[in-house]
Order: sequence, then C-alpha cells, then structure tokens
Amino acid sequence: MNDQKYDVIVIGGGHNGLVNAAYLAKAGKRVLLLERRHVVGGATITEEIYPGFKYLIASYLISLLRPDVIKELDLPRHGLEIMPLESTFVPLPDGNYIAEWPDHDATRMEIARHSRRDAEAYEEYSRTMKRIALAIRPLLNMIPPDPTSQAAEDVAKLALVRGAIDKLSEEDFYLLSRLMTMSAADFLDEWFESPALKGSKATSGIIGTFTGPRSPGSGYILLHHYIGEIDGVFRAWGFARGGTGALSQAIASAAREAGVEIGVNSSVDKIIIKNGQARGVKLETGEEFFADIVVSNAEAKRTFLSMVDAEHLPKDFISDVRRFRTASPACKVNLALDGLPKFTCLPPGKEALLRGSIEVAPSIDYLEQAYDDAKYGGWARRPFMDALIPSLLDPGMAPPGKHVMSIFVQYASSELEGGWNEEKKAEFLDIVIDTLAEYAPNLKDIILHKHIMTPWDLERTFALPSGHIFHGELALQQIFFLRPSPQWSNYRTPVKDLYMCGSSTHPGGCITGAPGRNAALAILEDRP
Repeated sequence: MNDQKYDVIVIGGGHNGLVNAAYLAKAGKRVLLLERRHVVGGATITEEIYPGFKYLIASYLISLLRPDVIKELDLPRHGLEIMPLESTFVPLPDGNYIAEWPDHDATRMEIARHSRRDAEAYEEYSRTMKRIALAIRPLLNMIPPDPTSQAAEDVAKLALVRGAIDKLSEEDFYLLSRLMTMSAADFLDEWFESPALKGSKATSGIIGTFTGPRSPGSGYILLHHYIGEIDGVFRAWGFARGGTGALSQAIASAAREAGVEIGVNSSVDKIIIKNGQARGVKLETGEEFFADIVVSNAEAKRTFLSMVDAEHLPKDFISDVRRFRTASPACKVNLALDGLPKFTCLPPGKEALLRGSIEVAPSIDYLEQAYDDAKYGGWARRPFMDALIPSLLDPGMAPPGKHVMSIFVQYASSELEGGWNEEKKAEFLDIVIDTLAEYAPNLKDIILHKHIMTPWDLERTFALPSGHIFHGELALQQIFFLRPSPQWSNYRTPVKDLYMCGSSTHPGGCITGAPGRNAALAILEDRP
C-alpha cells in the first residue's frame, strides 16, 4: 500500500470513519482507511466470544443514525436491515411494572395504571417534546459556525440556527432554554407524579454520561436522545439484524464499493506534519503512508495529545483538549442464556415486552443513588441497566432454544479507586447479575457464559477515552460550537489539512454517522 499516495487517509474504522471515507470516495477522492483492530466498526461490532452466541460487545441499539446516511450510502442494498423495538419494560421492586408500547393509546392506558393525571400529562408532554426535537434536529447535520466570526459562511450558518429556533413558538423557545440547563429530574417533576414513569423517562438524560438525573444539564441529554427516528418514525429505536456489527459492515461495503481501500491491524502512531500541513501517517510498525488530507476518527485526546506533536498546536487548544471531560460511568455485560429470563412481575400474555428494551430504573431516586455510589471512584450497589434480548428479534444471534442478553450498565467509575482488575470485574459483574435476578429469579440458573467490558476494557479494546462511549461528555460546555474546542468545532483543526470526524466533534456520540458525514462535507468545501 505504501508505494502509493492517496488523496485522503482516514484514521480509525469506527462507523464515523467508515461514513467519512465512503462519502469522500463517492466524491471522487482516493481514500485509504486504517483501522488498528482486526475488524472495522470500532465499538459498533458483533462478536462471537462464546461459541454460537453473537454478542453486542459495546453499542447495541440504533436510533440517531441519520436518514441521510442510510439513503445516500444506500445501506439497505449493502445488507442493513433495522427492526424497530416494540416496547420498553421497567420491572418495579413492588412486583408491578410500567411499560411503553408502540401504540400511543396503549401507553396512555399503561401509565393510567400508575397515575391518571400522568396519563393526561403524557399527551401534552409527547407533543411538546416532539415539536422541540423536530425544530432542533436539523442542527445535527450542520457544520457548527463560529459565533464570534463575521465570515460570510459563519453568518449564514448562524442564520440557519436562528431559522431552526424560529420554528418554535415563544412558549416552546423558553421551554427549550430551560430544558438545556436544568436537570432531567426537575424537568420531569414539572410534568409527572409517578416515580416509575419519571424513572423510566429520566434514563434518556443519563445514559452514557457521568451525571445523575438531578445534575444540571441532564435535561439537554434527555432531549438529545429524543430526536432519533427509524424509517421516518419519530423517536423510534431499532435493532440491526445481525447486531450493530451488521451496520458497520454495511457501511464498509458501501465504502469499498466507492473505492475505499481498508487496512486492518494498522495502528497509527503519528500524524506526519510538514511545513505546518498534515501529509500522512506513521504506523506503530514504522510504515508510512502519504496523502494530501488526513482525517482522524480517533478521539480528541489521542489525536492531539499523542498523534500530533505539541509543537504543531496552539497552547490554548492543547489546554482545551486536556480538560475535555471523558470520565466514564459505563460498563457492558453480555450473557449467553439457556432459556429466557422469567420476570416475576410480567403477567401472562405480556411476554412480548421481552422483545423490547428492559430497564432497571424504578425511580429517579434509584438512579441518583446509583450515581452517588459511583461519583467518588466507586460503583453502584444497585446499578441502572438497559437490557435487550437480541435473539428474540433475530434468532440467528444464538443457537436454537438459547438466547443472548445485552446489558448496558451504569454506574461504575472509570476512575475506580485502586483501578480495575479481574477480581473487581468479577465482583461488579456479580452485582449486575444479582440486581437483575431480583426481578428475574431464574436468571442465575440459565447463564451459560458471562462477559463484562469495564471502562478500562472499553478504552483498551476500542480506544474510547476512559471508556466513554461518546468520546466525551455531552455537557453544555462540550456541545455544538464548543466541541471539542471553540473555533475548532467545524471538523477542521489548527493543523492545515488535518480534520476530525469522530464523536469528539458535533453532534457527539451515539450511532449517528453525523460527524463522519458532516466532516466529509467540510472537507469537500475546502477541497472540491
């Protein structure tokens, strides 16, 4: 490969890197993508760690994937099939449960079992959140402007921001302003009274972030997770047949078809910079590859504190990157099961609820206590969980009669006192299983294999900073034109011809493809 010069080298084969490479190749660029692992996809992979069982090692659901990416890369033709999740099921400690169904009226009736007042409020809550989310959703596809700049392109983009806000009524604008800064708990308290309903809704304000539901700013995170869609269905969540790895493989297929050359087992050590311009990369093996443009899908700290020598960067930019918050609260657990877990609260005839999301989030107090347990370098004694049984949606995920269970878990600090080791991994894994078994007592008897990824494992395996699934907090000081640094949020960097396309950039984490696509558009603005 290294006897050739490329137009573009993309560092990292996570889904955003693949999207970026595919768009640039479709625009006629000669693109080389280099991935450090043996397989592309980054954290968006499916792996058979235990024979016959396909685990969702890290990422597990799809919601915020941009429809433009699906359409423009023609991903269904490359094998992508997304099946909608039909429900959310929250077992409760008192033997009851609360659920959300795809049918709005069925959900209202379910909520009315807990609070008639909340069932009526849910109607207006849903309408209000949809209006706000639809108004700001176009910002996901925007190259963030510099609000201090008088350049014509920045002024034009600021006008687009204003245009999005102008779609809101005066009442909704003020509500959005409050929601951006308040806590998810305070916001939900204004709408609902049922602890179970508020607990279930608050999970969107904390998932993947090291904040509690009572932390200021968690209201924005709640909104961020509210703006997804599947096949045009607002706020829908879906599962890719074959797991999230099937999505990565579909994007990789589209990229290869467009002419992208993909190299695996190719870990980049340094970005080659000559006369202030990025001109290629050097691998850990010593091999060098050259291009007119280099794009990093790696996270900001690895890119600018390791791959780029400090002499090439402004000191204030380095300071911004160093203080970018990346402490992670998340673990991922996968179980191979000999049968289905039997939740004692689930009445006969409601087994379809196991085909959707299963959340251990009985109240805001429960979630806040889990956060409190972890925030000083510990872990939750009773963790929050978002679980899925993928084999109920796609039988090919497990042998006949068997099942896999994917469990996203919070909170367990990446800065655990004394650090993570095998003994602590096993201890926390037991806590996760014990907690879930309180609701499904047969769980321990049907486990064939168990696997946990701590924050340290997520960092070591996928190069996620501190194991943070979003490459850094979606805090107010780290979003839009501030991500990852003021004046450098437009996918460009202080080094000429060096760009970023990963989750350290706008609009942040989740499986969106937006950073990869937006960065490609920025590059093509500069280099048509």
